[in-house]
Amino acid sequence: MKVIYVDNNATTKVAPEVLEEMQPYFSEYYGNPSSMHSFGGNVAGKIREARQKVAALIGATPEEIVFTSCGTESDGTAIRAALESNPDKRHIVTTRVEHPAVKNLGETLSKRGYRVTFVPVDSEGRLDLDYLHQNLSDDTAVVSIMWANNETGVIFPIEEIAQKVKDQGIVFHTDAVQAVGKIPMDVSRTGIDMLSLSGHKLHAPKGIGVLYIRKRTKFAPFMIGGHQEGGRRGGTENVASIIGLGKASQLAREHLQARGYERIRKLRDKLENTLIAKVPHALINGDRQNRLPNTTSIAFEYVEGEAILLMLNEYGICASSGSACTSGSLEPSHVLRAMGVPFTAAHGSIRFSLSRYNTEEEIDFILEKLPPVIARLRELSPFWKEAVRAQSSKLRA
Repeated sequence: MKVIYVDNNATTKVAPEVLEEMQPYFSEYYGNPSSMHSFGGNVAGKIREARQKVAALIGATPEEIVFTSCGTESDGTAIRAALESNPDKRHIVTTRVEHPAVKNLGETLSKRGYRVTFVPVDSEGRLDLDYLHQNLSDDTAVVSIMWANNETGVIFPIEEIAQKVKDQGIVFHTDAVQAVGKIPMDVSRTGIDMLSLSGHKLHAPKGIGVLYIRKRTKFAPFMIGGHQEGGRRGGTENVASIIGLGKASQLAREHLQARGYERIRKLRDKLENTLIAKVPHALINGDRQNRLPNTTSIAFEYVEGEAILLMLNEYGICASSGSACTSGSLEPSHVLRAMGVPFTAAHGSIRFSLSRYNTEEEIDFILEKLPPVIARLRELSPFWKEAVRAQSSKLRA
């Protein structure tokens, strides 16, 4: 059975070009890049090349790029570094819809004496900017706000927020894990102090991430050890994955320059528009104007998202009910709860996230299989039967 993978916000396939670039560094060129001999020095040269490619993707300089193990490490390092660099400040500002890497860290720090403000969103998933600005103070050490939401794809006005925060002398960090490689960005033109990205979201392998640190930003390293990464992150480099991320960044930049995301956007729009037309009581979660081009979150009322996913899985269709980091929970998504999505819709919400490898034939297959799945599940749902009875009563009245 063919796999139709539309869960690319959870992870992406490693691009063939990336795998090819990585392979020699597992066996043929295995030197330690910190060694004095040329066998290791050649490896160090490839790391420098990868650093340049990552920097070019986001508009940074190579010296501002620090390789980490993942987006979660980058997020935690950025926030903790800001706190340690500003020890007299005890206030953190973030949002109610952050990835668990930031949200759960904020909740943990609040139990350790820090004051944490979680900025709310409206029903479309848009930030309450007035609330954000009103809660900035002289005691605020760091503001951490994601560039784009991993569940709904809603894009936040990061450049505007970063400048406002910078004007008040506060460190600004953005979790850009879902945004990098999907929308154009140039950090050199913003007030962003630190930015996190993760390789496995843009067709590089898992286990490699980046923390961008703007020049002259005060920084206290989390991983203390050797001189690697300019003393900002100790530990022998994950050479093959770094080289893979460099290649993936080059490919992502070329894809953006060719406006390849427009093709992905058209596929996404076809998927959601057809489903909304075919399936009653289906709605889009989030702002439809300011979204990542690859992402849609669709609520199918009166059915369970887990049941939908299990039935789609029988056809080889891989989607998600939200963040991969919270999919083991039976609770509705914290993002959808923050948006005030009704219980009957939040439990039946499915996220489809596309990549450049998806085809129109795959979208057509999903459109063929999904509406009957929803209809079948609603026949078994007591909530659906109650909703139909209530609607009938209204019509009779």
